[in-house]
Amino acid sequence: MGLPCAFSSCPALRQAAHWLRPYHAAITITAMISGVAYLGQRVFDLLDSFGRFCHFTFQVCRWTLHSSLHWNRIKLLPPQFYHIGTRSIPVIMLVGAFVGMVLAVEGYDQFAAIGQEVRLGGIINISVVKQIGPVLAAVMLAGRVGSAISAEIGTMRVTEQLDALRVMGADPISYMVVPRVMACVLMIPLLTIFSDLLGILGGYVVTVKGFGVNGNAYWEFSARFVGGYDLMTGLIKSVVFGLVIGLISCYKGFHCRSGAKGVGEAATEAFVSSFIAIIITNFVLAKFLKDLYYIIYGFGGPTAFG
Repeated sequence: MGLPCAFSSCPALRQAAHWLRPYHAAITITAMISGVAYLGQRVFDLLDSFGRFCHFTFQVCRWTLHSSLHWNRIKLLPPQFYHIGTRSIPVIMLVGAFVGMVLAVEGYDQFAAIGQEVRLGGIINISVVKQIGPVLAAVMLAGRVGSAISAEIGTMRVTEQLDALRVMGADPISYMVVPRVMACVLMIPLLTIFSDLLGILGGYVVTVKGFGVNGNAYWEFSARFVGGYDLMTGLIKSVVFGLVIGLISCYKGFHCRSGAKGVGEAATEAFVSSFIAIIITNFVLAKFLKDLYYIIYGFGGPTAFG
């Protein structure tokens, strides 16, 4: 209270405040202009990055079509199939099995409370096939495969190996990016199938063997609830997720900053960007494929309780 009273009763302080008021307004306006300029710069940087990513995607598509006409490029795919697909099978199967088991443990009490535990298989299997299986498989591969791809290509960029490829007449996108993107697109659906199978099996073991639910009824309601369109939905999502992971990971590696720190940041950004893209793409595809189902079949399909 003392400071405001002294300020109001002192003519010198009031005079100083009168003289400083225009400068205070000028400082406020300058701060606002700086904030708007910073925000505008961030928007332009974002648009610039998006434009470079679109151009990179166009180059990948162009070289994919070009490489598919040259059989000598096919030999670049098997090593990528092994590193991206075969070496990822154990972790994908482990994650899928425990996801199905967790769904069974968490869902049994709710279904048993209303005497419908035999229908739990439908919920577990539809969740694994349509949503959890493809998303978790894609997220795991974004962390394991996407980061590795980004770090590998980023290291080649920092050590000027990509420039050496250009000097030798080999385009880095055709030689380094296209095989990895194609391997992601082709292998992630297969890995999703492994994840789905182990998720279904894990849910069956816990529900039937652990909680004593009738096995025949479990599979009957699962078959009634899960249809071919649901399987196709999960596989379509996995194909799109594979394309997203491949493109983002290779793009981050191609445009990483110099030094070991730049390579590490590129690997981290590849995983984070891929994860965000997977979540957003999953929502868009879920809505689109659901509406497409209504257009084709004209109804919502079976539910867990009828």
